[in-house]
Amino acid sequence: MRLAFLLLLVVPLGCGNADATRAGMRVVAKVNDTEISAAEAVSAQALQEIIERELLAQKALEAHLEREPKVAEAIESARRQVLASAWLERVAGPARSTREEVRAFYAQNPALFAERRIYRLRELAVSAPAELLDVLRSEIAGVSGLDEAAAWLRQRKAKFSVTASVQPAEQVPLAWLPQLARMKPGDIAVFAAPPGASVIQLVHADEAPLSEQQAAPLIEQFLAGRKRMELAAAELQRLRGAARIDYADEFKAR
Repeated sequence: MRLAFLLLLVVPLGCGNADATRAGMRVVAKVNDTEISAAEAVSAQALQEIIERELLAQKALEAHLEREPKVAEAIESARRQVLASAWLERVAGPARSTREEVRAFYAQNPALFAERRIYRLRELAVSAPAELLDVLRSEIAGVSGLDEAAAWLRQRKAKFSVTASVQPAEQVPLAWLPQLARMKPGDIAVFAAPPGASVIQLVHADEAPLSEQQAAPLIEQFLAGRKRMELAAAELQRLRGAARIDYADEFKAR
């Protein structure tokens, strides 16, 4: 949840109607007296959605709904979200990556790029407490296939579901990838995964490498996002350290 919160805050902000007009952006539509700029409407469909939203918002204002406590609270919350995002955007900046950083990331992650594969998998998603993970891993190591693993789980009344999927390397959890890249068809591995574990059998894998040139835009985007996350986390830690934060009794750490 904290990761998602930070990602939400560091998304670059767009311009509102007033800002767009002051900046001289082209107006693509008017809803009564409200102008909609080309920067807001990136497609014909988006424009229609903005028009409909504006029509509804205007009626809400006519009815003075912004004065209702719940609506006013939501507006203030959205305002503070925008302000928080604006501050972190200023702190994080463009967060560009160097050519050397891109090359290093490419070399350090062959399973994602130079040795990238597309995996056909069968999975048992098991609900089990963390302390049983080692037991599960030990028992599964001796089975001949996923069906036998499922039978072993049924005998112990473990809750699990069975799925099949085709996933390129970049869609596989990063922590799983090194082991999965070494597996051969038919091999089984156990990985920690909320709310318990995933028992994975590799059915087939196709080689699908990406050159450094092909991977560079993806790597740059990932590294920039990671840098913004790190800067945002550091700024939040700094602000927490400088602020006085008082908790109600029921929220105080025990």
